[in-house]
Amino acid sequence: MVTGWAAKASGLEKSMFAELRPPKFLAEIGPKLPQRPWSDVLCASLELARFTKQLDADFSFLEGRTLRIVIEDLGARATLRYVNGHFRPAPADAEADVSFRAATADYLKLLRRTEDPDTLFFQRKLRIEGDTELGLTLKNLLDSIEPPAWFSKLVA
Repeated sequence: MVTGWAAKASGLEKSMFAELRPPKFLAEIGPKLPQRPWSDVLCASLELARFTKQLDADFSFLEGRTLRIVIEDLGARATLRYVNGHFRPAPADAEADVSFRAATADYLKLLRRTEDPDTLFFQRKLRIEGDTELGLTLKNLLDSIEPPAWFSKLVA
């Protein structure tokens, strides 16, 4: 059962994102594109959010660890490390300590907070591979952070 902020989502929002799929040509070319830009953008976004105190959390438990975010239906993946208190891009072939895998629509549901990450996890739409304890700790930390007001408008 969905509770809290996810319960506030309208049925329209849920059904709209349930059917969201990237165009077929993106799914076909995505795996052939370089993966480094995804990592660069994710690291820059995380560092900017930390610098502006929009992401004010203790990530020291990630020190020296490698993370991977996979957008399955785009064939995209971002690989990053947390080194000396900063998120840095890692080589695409680096072995990840933990990986998160989901489809575009499911990541958007998480960003919009129209779906609870635990629900997606138990529905096997959000998968955590590798060091599951590390993944669950990170998932719970990110889920506990309230996004700024401007962010809600950005992903609306």
